Amino acid sequence: MKKEVKRKKKRKKKIIDFNVIEKKWQNYWEKEKIYRFDPKSKKKIFSIDVPPPYASSGHLHVGHALHYTQFEIIARFRRMLGENVYFAPCFDDNGLPTEKYVEEKLGISKKDVTRAKFRKLCLEESKKIEKTYSDRVFKKLGHSYDWSLLYTTISPEAQKIAQVSFLDLIKKGDCYRAEEPTIWCPYHQTALAQAEVEDLKRTTQLNYIYFDLEGEKEKIKIATTRPELLASCVGVFVNPSDIKNKKLVGKTAIVPLFGYKVRIMEDEKVDPEFGTGIVMVCTFGDTGDIEFWKKYKLDLKISIDKEGKLTEVAGKYKGLDIKRAKEKILEDLRKEKRLEKQETIEQTVGACWRCSTPIEFIVTKQWFIKTLQYKEKLIGFGRKIQWFPQFYRMRYEDWVRNLGWDWTISRQRYYGVPIPVWYCKKCKKIIFAEKNNLPVDPTASKPKKKCSCGSNQFKPEYDVFDTWMTSSMTPQIAMRWLKKPKEFKKMFPASLRPQAHDIIRTWTFYTILKSFLHFSSIPWKNIAIGTYVLDSKGKGMHKSKGNVIWAEDILNKYSTDVFRYWVGIATFGEDLRYQEKDLIAGKKFLTKLWNAFNFSSIHLKNYKSKKPKKLQAIDQWLLSKIQKLIQEITKDFKNYKTGNVTRKIEYFFWHIFCDNYLEISKNRLYQGKKQEKESAQYTLYNSFLTLIKILAPTVPHITEELYQQYYRKHEKVKSIHIAEWPKPVAGLINEKIEKLGDKAIEIIGKVRQYKTKNQKSLKAEIILTLDKDKIKELKPFIQDLAAVTKAKEIKTGKFDIKFL
Repeated sequence: MKKEVKRKKKRKKKIIDFNVIEKKWQNYWEKEKIYRFDPKSKKKIFSIDVPPPYASSGHLHVGHALHYTQFEIIARFRRMLGENVYFAPCFDDNGLPTEKYVEEKLGISKKDVTRAKFRKLCLEESKKIEKTYSDRVFKKLGHSYDWSLLYTTISPEAQKIAQVSFLDLIKKGDCYRAEEPTIWCPYHQTALAQAEVEDLKRTTQLNYIYFDLEGEKEKIKIATTRPELLASCVGVFVNPSDIKNKKLVGKTAIVPLFGYKVRIMEDEKVDPEFGTGIVMVCTFGDTGDIEFWKKYKLDLKISIDKEGKLTEVAGKYKGLDIKRAKEKILEDLRKEKRLEKQETIEQTVGACWRCSTPIEFIVTKQWFIKTLQYKEKLIGFGRKIQWFPQFYRMRYEDWVRNLGWDWTISRQRYYGVPIPVWYCKKCKKIIFAEKNNLPVDPTASKPKKKCSCGSNQFKPEYDVFDTWMTSSMTPQIAMRWLKKPKEFKKMFPASLRPQAHDIIRTWTFYTILKSFLHFSSIPWKNIAIGTYVLDSKGKGMHKSKGNVIWAEDILNKYSTDVFRYWVGIATFGEDLRYQEKDLIAGKKFLTKLWNAFNFSSIHLKNYKSKKPKKLQAIDQWLLSKIQKLIQEITKDFKNYKTGNVTRKIEYFFWHIFCDNYLEISKNRLYQGKKQEKESAQYTLYNSFLTLIKILAPTVPHITEELYQQYYRKHEKVKSIHIAEWPKPVAGLINEKIEKLGDKAIEIIGKVRQYKTKNQKSLKAEIILTLDKDKIKELKPFIQDLAAVTKAKEIKTGKFDIKFL
C-alpha cells in the first residue's frame, strides 16, 4: 500500500500558474535589462517608429492591445535574429483627445479656466494615465520596450523638434501664413486639415426657394440644402449649355428674406441636372463655393462664426446656432410663400473626424505647409517604401492625388505645442524664435531682441500646432535627432513603421511629407499595416455600440501568453473577428506545450547535448521537417505574415511533434538501446529547443520558463529572448527520409483509426500485415513503427490488422 502511494506521487503532474510565471519573468527582464538598446554594438540596427497611444483613458480594448502586441512580436523576432533593436515606448499626450478627457473627467471647460491652469491639468492627468498604461497595460502584456528611451509628444524635446521643423520649413519657403477660407469644426472651435475630415452620410431636405428677379415679375427657383446660408449668398450661377436657364445670365436676383441683390453668371461647373440647374454661391457652404468666390472675385459675407452661430450679417437671425437658424429661416420662407417644396435626399458631407460635427468654411488667418506642389514627388517617395500588405500603398497614393488643400498646421486650442512666433504691435512684423532658444512658449516669454522697427511690444501667437505637426516627426523624436545626431544617422530611415490603416492619410502622409521636406529621404524602409479587430458579428468595436471588449478583462480571465497567442493568429493588414474559442484554443496549446516539456525534461535529465554517430530514421525525419519549418516561418516573420507563423508552428507541434514523434520515440526513450536512446534524446533536445525559440516572440513568458528550467544550463545565455534564432541546417534536410517517414506515419494513422473504430485501446497488441515492398522500403522505420502500433509481429502480404 505504501509503495502504491509513493508511485502515485511520482506520477503527479506539475501544474503551471501562468500569472505567477508572467510576473516573475517580467521582473527578471526589467532587472537584467534584457531589452536595452546598445548604442555601442556593431550589430545591425532594427529601429521601430512606434505609434504613440493617446494618453486619454488608461484602458485598451482588445483591438488596440492586439495592434501594439502584433508589432512587439516583430521586435522580439528581430532581437533573436541578432539585430540591435531600437524600441522606444511613447505616449501621445498632445492634442484634442487629452483636452476632451480632462474636461470630461474633471467636469470643466477649458473656457472656464486660464490657459496656464488648463495646460497644467492636462499634463498632470497625462502623467497618471501614462503610469497606468506602462504598468497595467504594456508591461503586463510583456512588451519588450527599452523603457529608458521613453518619450511623450508634449515633452520639451518633442516640442523643440516640432518647432525646429517649423522654423526650417519657414526658412525653406515651405511654410506660410495666410488669411484663407479654412476648414473649421464649430464644436472644437478650431481649424482642421483636410486629412481630419471624414465623410458623413445623412438624410436631409433639398429646399426649392423662390428668388425674385430685379425689374421682372418672373421668379426663379434655386434648390439648396443650406437655407441658413442665404445671408451669405454672393452670386447665382447657371451652366452656359443649359438652354432653359441661359437667358438668366446677366440679370440680377434678389435674395429672399434679406432683400439684397446678386448677379446671375454662367460657369461650366454648374450641374444642370441638380435641382433646377440654378445654384447660389455662398461664403461658404462647400469647396465649390470657395472656387467660385476666388475665380469671380465675389464679395465676402460671413454669416456663420467660429462657434457655429449666425453673425450680424444674418440680421434678426444673429446668435442662432446652425440648426435653429435653418428651422427659423425655413419657417419664414413658408410664411412669405418663398418655399415651393422640399425633397428628402441622401447627402454626404464633410465632418470632423473627432466629433462628427459637420464642418464649416470660415475665413481665418492660419499657418500652412505646402503640399499641393509636391504631390508627384510624395507619390514617388511612397513607392520607395516596402508596404505590408502591398495594396495599402494605393490608398496612400489615392489620398495624395486627391489632395485639394495645403496642410493647415495651426489650431485654436489651449493644449498643444506652441507656435514659436510673436507679432510686433507697432509694425505687425512676424518675429520668429531663435533656434537656440527652443522650445519656447510665446505666451510666457518675449523675443530676446527688439523688432527691426525699434519696438519691444509684441503680441504672442496663441494658436498651437496641429498634433500631427509633432507626430509627423516621431522617427526624429524617438531616435533623438537633435540630442544624438550621430546615433540618429545610423538609425534613419527607421526600419519599420507599424500603424493602423485609418491613419494612412494623416500619420503616414505627414511623416513622409516631413521627411521629404527636411531630409529628402523616406522616413522608414518598411510600413506594416496592423490587423483590424472586429466583434464576433463582424462589426467594428466602438464604445457607442456597446461591443467593446477590454484587454484587461481578457488578461484577468486567461493570461498574457494566452492573449498573445491569440494575437499571433492575426496577420498584418487583415481583419480578425474576436472569438473566445480562439483564446480557449490558445490555452489548450500552452497547456500541451507545458505537458510536452515535462515529458521531455524527464527523458533529458542526464543528457549531455552531444550528437550521436548515427541518427535513427524517424529522428532524421523530424529534424528534416523542422529545418523546413524554420525556413518558412523566418521568411513569414520577415514579410509580416505572423498568422502564417502561428498556424504553421501550431500544426507542427500538435500533429508532427506531439501526435506522432513523441509517441513514436517513447519506446526508445524508456527502453531503447544506448545508441537508439541517445538518437531520440538528441532529436528531442534540439527539436523542443527550436520549438520554444520560434514560439518565444509570441508567447515570451512560458518559453522563458521552459528555457530557464532546463536549457539555460546547456545554452549559457541568460534569456531565451536574446538567444540565437534557429538557423536551418541544410545537411539535416533529407527529402527521401521525409517521404518514407510520411508513409510510415500514414500506416500508424490507419492502425490508430482501426483501433478506435473497433473501440480498442491504442495499446492493444496487433499483428500487422504489410506488402513485401513496403516492408523493404520502410525498413529503417520498422522498429519504431512496430513499437508505436504495438505490433507483436509484422507479416508479409496484403495490408491487414488483427488483434491478438
